[in-house]
Amino acid sequence: MQYINLNDLQAKLGGRGRSSIYRDFEQGRLPRPIKFGGRLYWVEADVDAAMAAHSR
Repeated sequence: MQYINLNDLQAKLGGRGRSSIYRDFEQGRLPRPIKFGGRLYWVEADVDAAMAAHSR
């Protein structure tokens, strides 16, 4: 299982801003992050699946 941080997620989403990303996961368009210590990470496979589901 591969985890990505916010910077990696922003790059994967074409440079989207942090506020836009947080809005997306609050509205269910992206999976919720997992908190390790004080940092947030996303499961890359879950992000890929969410992107594929919403690009249709």
